[in-house]
Amino acid sequence: MNDKPLRRQLAQSIAWGHAHVDWPEALAGLPPRLRGLRPPGAPHSPWELLEHVRIAQWDILEFSRNSQHVSPKFPEGYWPKSAAPPSSAAWTQSVASFLRDRKAFQRLVSSSKTDLFARIPHGSGQTVLREILLAADHNAYHLGQFILIRRLLGAWH
Repeated sequence: MNDKPLRRQLAQSIAWGHAHVDWPEALAGLPPRLRGLRPPGAPHSPWELLEHVRIAQWDILEFSRNSQHVSPKFPEGYWPKSAAPPSSAAWTQSVASFLRDRKAFQRLVSSSKTDLFARIPHGSGQTVLREILLAADHNAYHLGQFILIRRLLGAWH
């Protein structure tokens, strides 16, 4: 079976930008002073959403490839402790880590050595295919929230 088209599509799905903006575009140009603000009525700040998707994507990736991985405690381990980043460097590091893990997920699903359909041995029925779809879906959901938060903060075009 030639599964290269499927693998290519799956790799693209984690960095989707066909029907909406992508994370790099959504993150670009957000003033540092707004990164820790929660608009009235909004449950999260941009920092909280960025950290949440970074942590969740990392957890899903590590679960997919590392039998020794231990997930954070749910739900508190998936969210930062404060609404604001502790520093500009923390923001920059979070963005870099999120994008690096996204690229690692793309490499994982693109590799012919990865059986997309086999059950992950240390899981409870999950497959790498299911995990990439989960990560792509989760990232897209919170990307929409991120853009809405930017609009509410007056920081989106």
